[in-house]
Amino acid sequence: MTVAENIHPHRGDTSGCVPIAEHGLIGDLRTAALVDTGGTIDWYCPARFDAPSVFASILDTDRGGAFRLTPEVPARTKQFYFPDTNILITRFFADDGVAEVQDFMPIVDDSREADRHRLIRRVLCVRGSLPFTARVAPRFDYARQSHTVRTAEGLTVFASPELSLALTSSVTTEIDGPDAVASFKLVEGEAAVFALDRIGGAVQPRSCPLAEAEQLFDATVRYWRRWLSQSRYRGRWREMVHRSALTLKLLTYAPTGAIVAAPTTSLPEQIGGERNWDYRYVWIRDAAFCIYALLRLGFTQEAEAFVRFLSEDICLKSGPGGPLQIMYGIDGRSDIPEEILSHLRGHLGSSPVRVGNAAVDQLQLDIYGALVDSLYLYDKWGRPLASDHWDTVCELVGWVCDNWDRPDMSVWETRAGPGRFLYSRLMCWVAIERAMRIARHRGLPADMPRWSRARDDIYRRIMRSGWSPRRRAFVQREGEEVLDASVLMMPLAKFISPTDPKWLSTLDALGEELVSDSLVYRYDPTVSPDGLRGEEGTFSICSFWYVEALSRAGRVDEARLAFEKMLTYANHVGLYAEEIGRTGEQIGNFPQAFTHLSLISAAFNLDRALG
Repeated sequence: MTVAENIHPHRGDTSGCVPIAEHGLIGDLRTAALVDTGGTIDWYCPARFDAPSVFASILDTDRGGAFRLTPEVPARTKQFYFPDTNILITRFFADDGVAEVQDFMPIVDDSREADRHRLIRRVLCVRGSLPFTARVAPRFDYARQSHTVRTAEGLTVFASPELSLALTSSVTTEIDGPDAVASFKLVEGEAAVFALDRIGGAVQPRSCPLAEAEQLFDATVRYWRRWLSQSRYRGRWREMVHRSALTLKLLTYAPTGAIVAAPTTSLPEQIGGERNWDYRYVWIRDAAFCIYALLRLGFTQEAEAFVRFLSEDICLKSGPGGPLQIMYGIDGRSDIPEEILSHLRGHLGSSPVRVGNAAVDQLQLDIYGALVDSLYLYDKWGRPLASDHWDTVCELVGWVCDNWDRPDMSVWETRAGPGRFLYSRLMCWVAIERAMRIARHRGLPADMPRWSRARDDIYRRIMRSGWSPRRRAFVQREGEEVLDASVLMMPLAKFISPTDPKWLSTLDALGEELVSDSLVYRYDPTVSPDGLRGEEGTFSICSFWYVEALSRAGRVDEARLAFEKMLTYANHVGLYAEEIGRTGEQIGNFPQAFTHLSLISAAFNLDRALG
């Protein structure tokens, strides 16, 4: 594993917000934290992904709260992952020495210790000497709750009405208002440890001496390497594929098997714009695509856990919105009210900051195709579906047969009103077609005549009403001539041959209108208004879909070049946000499951095409 290609200046100045891309991610399969290239943890929600934050300076440098651990002297920094793990190392290069901070969260099986959610920061001086400053400044409940600070038996305890954190340190810390601070100097061979625990109930404060921190470091290395060793990928882009797999694993919530779309909220799709959303929930679509990507690599346990989440934690309902919601909480809850936190400025002044997501009530028909396709692949590559699961599939497919022609909000969940989107029809076709495959393969009972009629009706409708003779392309919605990158899924879902003349013409049209140096826009909001102001960047999942469509169409050299270009847009540790801005910056929630799962799929299929 190589270190960061870019060298970033030391960021002791806290007045400015660090760009989205200048972060790595750590986690314990229950929650996650962002660590910037200057050694600051500026996003962390203790206990679970969707809990209120205690560190959120990425959304407001003054009010959000942070855990800063930086040299007191100017230093260059480099950041990388300890090879084949999710342990993040930030190195500092100063005139008088070199030191590094190792950030990680131990993966603990014992339920009581798992509730501790320990966040460990080891500081090691490897050459010369360096003075350090630490400031632990939690701001509870998205900086809405005050807290007290006290020292007890060598610990510093931060207590709010609903949550308490305990800081233990191998160096002396002092209370400074609502914060804890420490100044210390390390010489070559010396180390210091900070550990932050969530305490309460059965979890009591406990120190973390240097020896224990080293043991937990070694155990965490073993966990991640043991998990990654299950991968069957041996292709050309092993390092990037495995980093994406490790990132997807970090986005899983171990207690239920849920997979979040991203570990962050309100990181903007346009700096200064309003396209800021909370992605710390389980989108059926995103999670189903994740299962496809992980199954491709040989990770079956995650698929089993997600199927268990679907069957045990989600309740199907009857009503005009259909049996499934588009998203759920990580515990399966269906209520995710959206709220604006007006006291936070937002990343680089991009407001509003939102928690919750009002899109939960949208009708998005495509989720049924994504889900049934993932169950089809689980049945094929994992374990045969249980009889109860098949009953649920039959119920879902029956509903799709009756409702596929309804207007909906589709995959991009715009807020401009429903329409008859091609992508929604396509994925309804996928839902029925994959269910028919399972039934035929396993000899399971199914209403084949009804399913077959609905499948064929959808196919004919798309070929007749989704095709624009004038544009010589498949289009976003019936009766319009707007292009949309979501149609790239047509050959990927095996709806149309990747070399069909209509498809090749569509691919050319998309390349001319929506592609910019391998980067793909979802659609043009000026000709297809989405109910929101401002612009957005290119959508990275679409860019990887484009790579896959090119490779399947036989344009392998173009596909490989586009893929290699996309790899240059990753950040210094191989992570991607949702979108890429005009000058190559990462924008949107970070890191984004959608992007990493599509990278895996594109790499897998491009490897196969290259032979």
